[in-house]
Amino acid sequence: MQFDHLKRRDFITMLAVAAPLLHEARAQQPAMPVIGFLGAGTRSASDWVAAFVQRLRELDWIESRNLMIEYRWAEGRPERAAESAAEFVRRKVDVTVAQGTPATVAVEQATGVIPIVFTAVGDPVGNNLVASLARPGGNVTGLSSQQSDLATKRIELLREAVPGLR
Repeated sequence: MQFDHLKRRDFITMLAVAAPLLHEARAQQPAMPVIGFLGAGTRSASDWVAAFVQRLRELDWIESRNLMIEYRWAEGRPERAAESAAEFVRRKVDVTVAQGTPATVAVEQATGVIPIVFTAVGDPVGNNLVASLARPGGNVTGLSSQQSDLATKRIELLREAVPGLR
């Protein structure tokens, strides 16, 4: 029987038979990894989302093809960050990317299991997110914008480069 000549009833019957098989085949496929992305502000204020997605693409992680990204935005409100973090835990995302200290703290308080990668956290040690910058430990790691350790080193290097500098 050619598709052109299928009657409506036959077509619906065919779909009714095929649908459970397609559902079963889909269920047997491994699920795509899911990144929970928690931005500190709003999507329109976040310039680096495109760079993040582009870098993933360069590493062959392509959104909607072999990876899902669930975006949430704290909009500068810690309570919204906490709600989003709790939602990521309920959804059992594979990893969370958190932007800024409040978002990272919210995710860290919500889970001790899901890996957390942070960016733009001022003092991850002082905020009890990591044990140390050299050895973060636990499920939290990332890129710190901490400057205090670097400032001392820069002054030391400057004094070496310019003897007698006051």
